Amino acid sequence: MTTRAQGFTGRHMLLVTSAFFAVVIGVNVTMAWFASSSWSGLVVENTYVASQEFNRKAEAMKAMAASGIVGELSLKDDVIHYDIRNRDRSPAAVDEVTANFKRPVGDHEDFQLPFSKVGEGRFEARHRLASGDWIVEVISRKGDAIVMHEAARIDTAGFGQ
Repeated sequence: MTTRAQGFTGRHMLLVTSAFFAVVIGVNVTMAWFASSSWSGLVVENTYVASQEFNRKAEAMKAMAASGIVGELSLKDDVIHYDIRNRDRSPAAVDEVTANFKRPVGDHEDFQLPFSKVGEGRFEARHRLASGDWIVEVISRKGDAIVMHEAARIDTAGFGQ
């Protein structure tokens, strides 16, 4: 009985090429499914309206930065503190503070949190913040006027949580 070695044939090439493309297509379908099911990608409802409002918002932000008012967010256990100060470090005159907590990717954990005033320029809220990265948008008001509108990216590990 003799055996004949055929080597690499056309059938082998077809199987290798088919397996390669099956893996590539499978990975692409999987990635596309995860991308479409995890986040809508929506940043603004109407990009044209957002572009028209950009200059007005940019001027308002420059004016707030020039005022010298600064806010500081701190976390301890389930208490979130927000201190807002004037340029000379005196407490700023603010009536209400609201914070929007957003995940950098995905919106299923996003929430809005009103703060209670505990002293002049000092506010706090009780909420258990899940660990990880957050984008926090804080809006401080005196009557109907916005005193400070700022956003910061935080990591709960930076606060020992």
